[in-house]
This record gives sequence, C-alpha cells and structure tokens, in this order.
Amino acid sequence: MAVRTEATPVLVAGGGPIGLAVAGELGWHGVPCILVEKGDGSITQPKMDLLGIRTMELCRRWGIVEWVEHAGYNRDHPQDYAWVSALCGGYEFGREPSPPPRDEPSPPQSPQHRERQPQNFFDPVLARFARQFPHVSVRYHAELAAFQEHAQGVRARVRDTRTGEESLIEAAYLAGCDGGGSVVREHLGIRLPDDAVLTYTTNAIFRCEDLWSLVDVKPGYRFIFIGPEGNWCTIVAVNGRDQYRFSFVGDANKRALTEPEVRAAIRRAVGRDFAFEVLSIMPWIRREFVAGAYGSARVFLAGDAAHLNSPTGAFGMNTGMQDAVDIGWKLWAVLAGWGGSKLLASYEPERRPVALRNVKEATANLERMMSARGKRLPPGLFDAGPEGERARRTFGENYTEMMKNEWYTLGIHLGYLYEGSPIVVPDGTPRPPEEVMTYTQTARPGSRAPHAWLAPGKSTLDLFGRGFVLLRFAKEVATAPLEAAAAAVGMPLSVADIANAAAARLYERRLALVRPDGHVAWRGDALPADCARLLDTVRGA
Repeated sequence: MAVRTEATPVLVAGGGPIGLAVAGELGWHGVPCILVEKGDGSITQPKMDLLGIRTMELCRRWGIVEWVEHAGYNRDHPQDYAWVSALCGGYEFGREPSPPPRDEPSPPQSPQHRERQPQNFFDPVLARFARQFPHVSVRYHAELAAFQEHAQGVRARVRDTRTGEESLIEAAYLAGCDGGGSVVREHLGIRLPDDAVLTYTTNAIFRCEDLWSLVDVKPGYRFIFIGPEGNWCTIVAVNGRDQYRFSFVGDANKRALTEPEVRAAIRRAVGRDFAFEVLSIMPWIRREFVAGAYGSARVFLAGDAAHLNSPTGAFGMNTGMQDAVDIGWKLWAVLAGWGGSKLLASYEPERRPVALRNVKEATANLERMMSARGKRLPPGLFDAGPEGERARRTFGENYTEMMKNEWYTLGIHLGYLYEGSPIVVPDGTPRPPEEVMTYTQTARPGSRAPHAWLAPGKSTLDLFGRGFVLLRFAKEVATAPLEAAAAAVGMPLSVADIANAAAARLYERRLALVRPDGHVAWRGDALPADCARLLDTVRGA
C-alpha cells in the first residue's frame, strides 16, 4: 500500500506552548503549516504557570489577551511568596506580598502585566488561536519519527501513535519545538551534556478544596519550606482554587519519591493530617543547557528544544515565546518572497545570546532559593523564645530581599536586545547596561520598541506586527523614498505619524523603523541616501 504524502510550507514538531505559538504566528500571517504532536494535548503536570509581561504583549499583538485572562486560573487568588517551616503550627520567616492577577497594575513600561495561567489553561488558548486559521492543521497523536533535510526542504516521516500508520510530509522548513527530549535536536547531532543536570526533583499535583481553612498562614501563590536541613520543598497554588503543586528537590542519588513518601512529605509541609487527593506524580531532571546551534538551513529549534533552565524565575516558556515570534515572522517573510536569503540565518545570533543570559539568571535564582541549606542556616532558627524570634526575623528579612531577584525581573522579560544582529542597523550609541529587576526603555536598534500611550487603550505596541512600521515623529520628514523601496521588493511597510511628545522622547529620533516582532531595526533623523540598501539589510537580503 502506498504511503500517503502531503506537502506544507512549514512543519512544526511539538504541540506545547512554543509549537502552538509558532503555528499561530504563521497562521496569523497567512502561512499554511502542519503541527504534529505525539500526545493528545492534555496536560496532567503543567510545566509552567507564569506568562511574563513580554508574552502578554505578544498575546496582545495577536488579539487574544481576553482569552488568556479567562483561561481558568482564579485571578482573585493572592500571589504572595512566603518562606515557612509549615503551613500550620510552624513559623513564617518572611513574605513578599503580591496582588491577585486581576488587581496587578501594568508597569509604566508596558500596556500589559504578567498573568498567572498554568500550561493546562494556556495551551488550549494557543491551540484555539492557531486552529482559527483554516490553513493551520494541528494534529495530535502524530509523532515525528524521522526526517531528512535536503536542498529544497525536509522530508518527514510521521507516525500515528494510536494505529502505527505512517505518512510522509514534504515541508520547505521544519520548526523543532518538541521539548527537552527533542527528536529534532537529536537528529541534528546536538546532545545534552552530562553536566547539564542541576537537580533531581519530584513533582506532585494534589487536590484539596479547603486547604486555606485548615492552616494558619495567609493564602499565597508559592511557599518555600525550610526545615532543620534547609530548603526541602515548595508548594504552589497551581490553579488558585483547589489544586497545588508539591515539588521535592532531591539529592544526587536520583531517586524519585514514591506516592506514600509524597503523601508524608505533603503532610509534613502542611503541618497536620488532612484529606487530599494526589492527582499525578512526575519525577523530572532540572537542567541548564543552551544548544550550541539553533538549527540548520531548513531546520530550526525553539523553546526547550533549544534551551533548558531551572523554572526559578519563569524564564523558560517565556523565552521560548520570543523564539516563536522571531522565527515565525522570518519564515513568513521568506515564504512570501520579500525576506532575503540571509534572514533565517539571523535567528540564532539574535535568540541564542538571550537564552544564555536567561538560563544563567535562572540558575542564579535556584542558587539563591537553595542557599538556606545545612550549615548555612543561622543558629537558633527553630528555637523558642526571644533569641529564636530574632534569628527568624533577621533570616526572613535577608531571604525576602534576596528572593526579590526572582520575582521582579522586568529587565529579563523586556530588556533583551539583539546586539550585533546582521539585520539590525546600529546607530553608534553605547549598549545600555543589563538590568534584571528594573527596565529602562530604549529605542536603540535591536531593542524592543518602547511602549507609550497614544490614546486611551492604544499603545505604540499596537502598531506593530503585520509588517514593518516606520514611526515618524515629525511630519515634515520625507518618507516616500523608503516606501518606494519597500514596494519595489514587495515588503510590507506602513508609515505611522506620531504626534506624542512622550513617545518622541522615548524614541529619541524623528524616524524609527520597527520590525514585525516589535524590535527596532533602524532609527535616524532623516532617511539614508540609499533606502534600498537599508531595507536589504533589515530584510536579510
């Protein structure tokens, strides 16, 4: 019997948030694609739950913010972080208060704020987004078994995980978004090093409908538990209602906890016997890894296939969402004919340095979280009386201040820039200092284009996405030569006149050329003499 063969411009391997985002970005631009995912799309152990502020800006770009906000998390649940010995009958060493998602204000640098939605809520939103385009096919129970890259594209063998039946897909490009155990990455010969392991951890999702009525601490999102041995587990409010994720950080013996051990540890952390249901248990390995290469001429890695990090800081999926938009608009440009032959090659030099920075910061967050271990615990921390109270107060204040580095990371989420990118035209200004907890907006080429309110509910960011946008802050500056050069190569370009003093101060030049992903490609007070050359650079030609 002949093997069924079909063709598509882009094949996306992996149906997690990054694969769905790539498919959605392509579909949003009118590019047909097929996404294959070996599972059924259900999530029993959400691997992420915080949508960073840049991810929310990208959702705003796609017009799906309302979908995200109503995805399922209890947006009235407090988001406090606290460090305790137990939830009941123990000590609370410190707490960093944070409002419920519904009440969190947007910072001055963005029209959005971060949002709490675990993967089992967020993945269906992205699947709905991708599937609204008739030219996007999302296929579950379809496993990428193998592929061969050739000069014109990729030939992939896909297996139905229910029947074993195989088919062939001919694609011009393959996006490998198939997670930490990526088949695509392995096929490219990029392997995880042995020293990539940070911890061996056991996660368990448990359900208790009335947990907060059983304990004597105020509700919160995340609780870090510290005993005489130091940090030993965390519990987070995974849906803000009745489900919680318990995480036990193991030692070098690599042993996962059994269900009886999980139950005993949960009772120890809560501080009393109580009724609860264990929904799932998952041992996993926390790794630190950035791929040495992000793909080949026709194959590209994104998300966990390209970089792995400790979840401390919530950088993994959020970094991957930026990958998805970067490779997505570039594939669209090339397939539409106006993207140049060098455009796709800019993906790695733009995205890999961002991953290196974020992975390093995530590991630093892990080290800070786990710093209260063994002999590093102050003496008297669990003693009764005034001496113990003083020890707990001092320890709690210091630990709380240290942990702010993980929670307040605006510079990580918004301050990434594409320094040295071959498709960005530098303007000679110095590189701004790297910020983690804070973020200073800049329109320096390579940076995320700054946000400014142009009218109630309308941000500068709302102008970006469908093509290149030339922001003009002085109407007398001529733009016709650039518009003509763009039309000559079929490159989508619009001119937006901005009569807004605050925005003009942020952008610092009378003209700023912004890419479809919302990054500044060039800026100046007048157009260059050779507009065609400028556009050839920013479109990779």
